[in-house]
Amino acid sequence: MSLPNERTPQNDGRKSGPRRFLEVLQQEGAALLQLNLVFLLSCVPLATIPPACLALHRILRRMEAGEGVHCWRDYWDAFRTAWRDGCAALLLTALPLAAAGYGMWFYLRFAASNPLFYLPFMLCSTVFLVTLLASTYLYGLLADGRALTRGALRLALVLGLGKPLRAVLAALLWYGPLLAALLWFPLSGAYLLLIGCSIPCLMGRLALAPVLESYGGAA
Repeated sequence: MSLPNERTPQNDGRKSGPRRFLEVLQQEGAALLQLNLVFLLSCVPLATIPPACLALHRILRRMEAGEGVHCWRDYWDAFRTAWRDGCAALLLTALPLAAAGYGMWFYLRFAASNPLFYLPFMLCSTVFLVTLLASTYLYGLLADGRALTRGALRLALVLGLGKPLRAVLAALLWYGPLLAALLWFPLSGAYLLLIGCSIPCLMGRLALAPVLESYGGAA
């Protein structure tokens, strides 16, 4: 499976890395606090989590590109248009991750007594890893303006396998702080309420920015 042709990066204001993170933090610090609160508010019914996740990525994409953002209005506009792709993206990523994760745990319990169980364990591990890598790029592509089509899924899979280090870094930046905060809850309650979702997601997006700028973008 080969990577798509690399494109010449466009001068759309996007940068990546710690320097750009600090710039966004300085310019959009208050907006990031508001975005985190609005995102958590929109997740309260639980059924609204899929469009909320995609809306969060789309607003952070605009901040990352240096576009002006009115947090409340722009977030809810993105939220209203993210139902279809948000729900489909969550199903296509969360279900395989959950099933593969359960399979890893299930088969590993019996592997010590019967080495043959390592075979399905390795299969589940592969599905889990590939889905995790592809899912990071999938949300990046959707936030960049792509519709959730077979082409977008194929590109996310190709990028996940072809550029895995960026995907791993993004996943660590997204899920690592959130997992640590959940483990330290309720001491981490203020962190989760103020920046626990917006800041890690921004860091993860900036880790993927060079790849998305070269290979992704709107179809």
